Amino acid sequence: MAGKFVVSLTCSKDNTDRATVAFVVANAAVASDKQTLVFLSIEGTRLSQKGYADDIHEEGFAPLKELMDNFVAAGGEIYVCSPCFKKRALDENNLVAGAKIVGGAKLVEFMSDNAPSISY
Repeated sequence: MAGKFVVSLTCSKDNTDRATVAFVVANAAVASDKQTLVFLSIEGTRLSQKGYADDIHEEGFAPLKELMDNFVAAGGEIYVCSPCFKKRALDENNLVAGAKIVGGAKLVEFMSDNAPSISY
């Protein structure tokens, strides 16, 4: 199954259920041989920071940090919305593995090949 897939995530500790399920779906997509991207925006940008997801563990799911680590290890990419990141004064030197701060044009470029997406 070739192709691309995007998971857009706007939540972090403000809705840990959505944040967790987003990475469950992202892992399923990357395991299905999709070039998979998680786009973190709004509060989701906080997940780009090392240590932030360490204590997030929704019942019935793997811990969020484990889901994020597995996603990147499987070849998934994490794009972080630059304006959202800057608005929250987050640290560029504290990014989790696989995270890249990008502008909206990079997301549009990735999605321009008819990449389906889902939002959380």
